[in-house]
Amino acid sequence: MPIAPTEKIWMNGDMVPWDRAQIHILTHSLHYGMGVFEGIRAYETANGPGIFRLTDHMRRLHESARIMGMPMPYSIEELTDAAKAVVVASGLPGCYIRPIAYYGYGEMGLNTLPCSVDVAIACWPWGAYLGDDALTKGVRMKISSWTRHDHNTMPPAAKTTGNYVNSSLAKVEALNAGYDEAIMLNPQGFVSECTGENIFVARHGKLITPPLSSGALEGVTQSTVTAIAKDHGFEVTVGTIARSDLYIADEAFVCGTAAEVSSISSVDDRAIVCPGPMTVAIGEEYHRTVRGEVDQYKDWVEHAE
Repeated sequence: MPIAPTEKIWMNGDMVPWDRAQIHILTHSLHYGMGVFEGIRAYETANGPGIFRLTDHMRRLHESARIMGMPMPYSIEELTDAAKAVVVASGLPGCYIRPIAYYGYGEMGLNTLPCSVDVAIACWPWGAYLGDDALTKGVRMKISSWTRHDHNTMPPAAKTTGNYVNSSLAKVEALNAGYDEAIMLNPQGFVSECTGENIFVARHGKLITPPLSSGALEGVTQSTVTAIAKDHGFEVTVGTIARSDLYIADEAFVCGTAAEVSSISSVDDRAIVCPGPMTVAIGEEYHRTVRGEVDQYKDWVEHAE
């Protein structure tokens, strides 16, 4: 999906014109994949752009940096203020926001200790990641031949740039095979997550989502969906999911900031009821929640203006 340029990008405390937000070719993280990032959405609301769970995303950015041993030069509050300023500068009613922290130019080799940590925040218009009708029409999924990282190989609990080589390989494999998205298994053969989304599977009227121990990233949208589901009276548990559980699911969906809530229509060509009733109820409530239209969740929306 092409990126439409906006006016400014925040880089290390300064607002920089889009075309001048550049880094050196010898930037450390470009070569070694050591960086942490977030994906955040701002939605159009009656009170201007509303950024959904902004503080929670910036807190996770800090946590990812801690896992990677990367010193963050900006506080959570400074980063939330910067994100709001970028959205205001863009003039967009709604957008996708990308904060990233990375090791900068000045030192090559695997040792990151002498490197500076640079931080940037950009935003741009971005539609539904898996398609505008992904909630109702669903997406076709494929079990990837690529295995999700083990905890002692690349820490899946950190939203780290290098981790997404794994995800990109799985995503492109699925697309080339004619599917919309891939589901990744961990080294023990249990379901972990998709290439950029958490997954929920319904069996016998109960929703199940994989545990962090299975290699899933702790999703901000995942926790949002869990809260919405429980408030609707649905039982939600965290538990291991086998590949065969996907094939006999009553319904299933994925969720993430980019994908929002998207139902699954099939896994490895095994059809799944789509969209299922729980998926529809959760997806529609999520749509209202992120736009500040549900009173009990309004605190999750932080306004840029």
